[in-house]
Amino acid sequence: MEVKQEYTFSDFKSELSVRWCPGCGDHAILNTVQKSMAELGLKPHEVAVISGIGCSSRFTYYMNTFGFHTIHGRASAIATGVKIANPQLKVWQITGDGDALAIGGNHFIHAIRRNVNLNMILFNNQIYGLTKGQYSPTSKHGFVSKSSPFGTVEHPFRPGELTIGARGNFFARTIDKDLKLCVDVFKKAAQHEGASVVEVLQNCVIYNDKTHEAITDKEHREDRTILLEHGEPMIFGKNRDKGLILDGMTLKIVTIGENNITKDDILVHNAETEDSTMHLKLINMEYPEFPVATGVVRSVKGLVYDEEVEKQIATVQSTSKIKSFYDLAVEGDVWEVK
Repeated sequence: MEVKQEYTFSDFKSELSVRWCPGCGDHAILNTVQKSMAELGLKPHEVAVISGIGCSSRFTYYMNTFGFHTIHGRASAIATGVKIANPQLKVWQITGDGDALAIGGNHFIHAIRRNVNLNMILFNNQIYGLTKGQYSPTSKHGFVSKSSPFGTVEHPFRPGELTIGARGNFFARTIDKDLKLCVDVFKKAAQHEGASVVEVLQNCVIYNDKTHEAITDKEHREDRTILLEHGEPMIFGKNRDKGLILDGMTLKIVTIGENNITKDDILVHNAETEDSTMHLKLINMEYPEFPVATGVVRSVKGLVYDEEVEKQIATVQSTSKIKSFYDLAVEGDVWEVK
């Protein structure tokens, strides 16, 4: 579908100076979101950007759109209200692994379960950056931080697994360094009808530098990540000779050309199947045992909450005797006091 582009990415930039640390992955995400909006043919006044609290949540100040920098963990709830109050707005929610998955966890999962038409971008740097380096719900087991000086004894959330558990219909993953992939994924998320969740593996240069470096550096990225594309075989590696097959119910890495393995043996990615079994397996792959999945993992159609609310209101209004506030005020028993 051809999109008429009236604005450039510069039109989505505010006049404020960007105050993130030099080298922070947030800069790349901001630029690719702005580029995505322009390429989608959006107009700045059609967009609302809602954020919670955290380094990522300063995003709203740097966007020349409507915006609301809310309170810790409440971005999903407020974004839901914005979308229902004005369904014509394109609502983008900016959040972090702490903001969305700790204090905001309840709002996050229910926005996904309801399938509110929100574009939810989750910056995952596996640390609390704004409050100076405490471990977060996605920090690795054993991670040493200011709040876990002997190593955290907790197991981390996987944002994609949580999305699937909340009956989510869209999940994608990208990397802050991969600008082309970010733009592609953000556009696909925005075009999806319903709640879309994009996890961005993002770097915090101050408190958790190089946390994703094992899979994101240019030298190893092709061998340690797999870009999933709907309808395409799950092949990866610098030489494009590695692939995924099923061994019983377990994913297995194979080499094309060895042990009579051909390209036809490799699993083909189906992002649009309602059955989330394979999507969950792909989301849960972790290095070094497996390549980390990037791209759109799941994209399934479903009932959209805000659209269903609109339909319900229209139906009730068409059959109700109450057409005004006066009708409501006098619909029950009325007494005249003299």
